[in-house]
Amino acid sequence: MKKTLLSIALLTFGTTAVTYAQSDYQADSIFIRKIFDTALSDGKSYEWLRDLTQKVGPRLSGSAGAAKAVTYTRDVMAAEKFDNVFLQNVLVPHWVRGSKEKAYIISGKQKINVPVAALGGSVATPKGGTKAKVIEVKSFQELRALGAEKVKGKIVFFNRPLDPTKLNTFVSYGGAVEQRGSGASEASKLGAVGAIVRSMTTRLDDIPHTGSMRYASGAPIIPAAAISTNAAELLSKLLKENPDTEIYFEQYCETLPDAPSHNVIGELKGSQTPAQYIVAGGHLDSWDFGQGAHDDGSGCVQSIEAVRLLKDLGYKPKNTLRAVMYMNEENGLKGGVAYADSAKSKNEKHLAAIESDRGGFTPLGFGIVATPTQKAKIVSWSKLFAPYGLHEIGPGGGGADIGPLAQQGTVLLGLIPDSQRYFDYHHAANDTFDKVSKRELELGGAAMAAMMYLLDKYGVE
Repeated sequence: MKKTLLSIALLTFGTTAVTYAQSDYQADSIFIRKIFDTALSDGKSYEWLRDLTQKVGPRLSGSAGAAKAVTYTRDVMAAEKFDNVFLQNVLVPHWVRGSKEKAYIISGKQKINVPVAALGGSVATPKGGTKAKVIEVKSFQELRALGAEKVKGKIVFFNRPLDPTKLNTFVSYGGAVEQRGSGASEASKLGAVGAIVRSMTTRLDDIPHTGSMRYASGAPIIPAAAISTNAAELLSKLLKENPDTEIYFEQYCETLPDAPSHNVIGELKGSQTPAQYIVAGGHLDSWDFGQGAHDDGSGCVQSIEAVRLLKDLGYKPKNTLRAVMYMNEENGLKGGVAYADSAKSKNEKHLAAIESDRGGFTPLGFGIVATPTQKAKIVSWSKLFAPYGLHEIGPGGGGADIGPLAQQGTVLLGLIPDSQRYFDYHHAANDTFDKVSKRELELGGAAMAAMMYLLDKYGVE
């Protein structure tokens, strides 16, 4: 027999049961049904996403695309007649990819072109590219065990795949992503001249997936690139057949001085405690190829839609409700930090913040970062979400952009969509508008609106 999510949560959190009046349930159930009905019959998020991805396009921090996205989302919220729409200044990193990368494998008499993409933050290769023998590893421990004698002058190939046995693909990603983030520095400490990293995706394809990397202080700086999973499989096979296999890659990226940019904020003023805030947000920046549809155009338009739905249904919030488009999640998190710093300096009390940054797939629930009592209260609303397939209320986290608000005691919630397809598109050129389902996207926006409504009506304590 299944235990209810509420009973499981109460056992886990060790709290006294939270009562929820039947009369409240009936009224809330009717209003939440209106939220979902309106989103599914008269939703606007899908067309906003079409414009954001196809008219604006890639939106890497510091780029012209990012600036256009700021203007576009500001204008959308103004057109929807939010009570207040404004920009918040943010100074962001400005990394540019340059011309398309080139790479090929040399094994015996074979010369095979392979798809690669410079990792965000990497330096360029020297003029004429980087070519060397390849040494394959699946962990930093394996790399260190080889020692400088075997690594010096080589290109280190990090080939640990995402674990396919994990049902939550974000757990798989977390188990592999360190090789992308720190692999180049770990390799350079032992004298490597370059790093090639297997793309962070759960499937085999010919599309390289980029992502942010960082250089350790004091370690030599070497170029780093992601290689598609099909090419990674080929390279691994060729290395087994011929340990003298080489790879050549050429990339032209550079880091420019930090650039001025903005978070974009739209709000509905609270009727009772306007200096208290409940936020829904996503990050406006995306990587520089593809359209950033799932990561994180979906989260941005869902956040605007959540506030728009409540406004258009005539809901008068107690607290001020905000939709926030954060800038620079992908390679710096400067927008999330700037937002939290501003809130602290202005003594703004943020009761709760919701983030959507896991793609526009079918929503399954919300992860919660809060005290046990606060978690139990939110979990007590589970029966209101159950009719819409939102059964995962409680486990999980919030989000990177809202994370800095935790220091101020803000309750953090992360929208949890189905994760199975997310890493097919994450940080890749195929993260395009056509990969997003209109219905799934609208369900996510409605779920966020329903959660904002309950947080505003009942508070978090």
